[in-house]
Amino acid sequence: MSGDEPLVAPGTPATVGGVTRRLRAALAAAGIDGAEIEARRMVGAVTGLDLTGLVTGADRPLDATALARLEGWRIRRLAGEPVERLIGAADFFGLAFALSAETLVPRSDTETLVVAVLEALTEARCTAPVIADLGVGSGAILVTLLHEVPGAIGIGTDLSADALATARANAGTHGVAARALMLRGSWAESLALGAFDVVVSNPPYIETATIAGLDREVRVHDPIRALDGGADGLDAYRAILATAPQRLRPGGLLAVEIGAGQGTAVTALFASAGLGAIALVRDLAGRDRVVLGRRSTAGSSP
Repeated sequence: MSGDEPLVAPGTPATVGGVTRRLRAALAAAGIDGAEIEARRMVGAVTGLDLTGLVTGADRPLDATALARLEGWRIRRLAGEPVERLIGAADFFGLAFALSAETLVPRSDTETLVVAVLEALTEARCTAPVIADLGVGSGAILVTLLHEVPGAIGIGTDLSADALATARANAGTHGVAARALMLRGSWAESLALGAFDVVVSNPPYIETATIAGLDREVRVHDPIRALDGGADGLDAYRAILATAPQRLRPGGLLAVEIGAGQGTAVTALFASAGLGAIALVRDLAGRDRVVLGRRSTAGSSP
């Protein structure tokens, strides 16, 4: 099936199974990886069916409204719009997060950051940490940490009111709204001194000059503010390190995601900011993905 063929063959009824198969074929013909998964996600989003429902309800008819929506999504997906933008949600750490135009699509690489923080908390036997997420976006990192650590409370900061509203909604969806506060502000500037066991961030880290060469899915559909890290990709780290260490409790942890080849530069910035116990954490592909550092002086924080 070519990408420009309709999702329903002439003379055949529109069913969940038939449309899913033709949508999968159209995506695969366009060279899209994971075509079957994406087709199921799109049809599931329109019909409200989970994976089991898509199988058991394969003969269920699709009405004209649902079919028209899927036809529109097919066209937009083949034009390079990510499936997460089409359905308005992304999966992260086993949870579904609503998205908006001002939020980055959370990616599996960032789960390395969450795992690193959870391991640090477990090692320190810290069951009731106070956490700050700088540039909270959709809330994927903060909400996941609060979901995984029932005794934790957290604050997320962001310059975008739209992103903060999305993060609040996601906190409510996953039952952590009572333990999450979203504040408008730049990085850690609005946060209290010495108040946090963990400060975490996935800041923009792409060099300005390389943004034009990114995949269309990222370059066109992710907010530029969440991508552009300045001329050397390190502007956000400098801004964070100018204020975040002072917000940590003694022994508190700063954890940030980094881009390709930034490990040496970011660890040097951590050291210059007076942080100790600096460590690099690799992702599942073996690439440096996270930098950890602690505020000096002993304490019970992670």
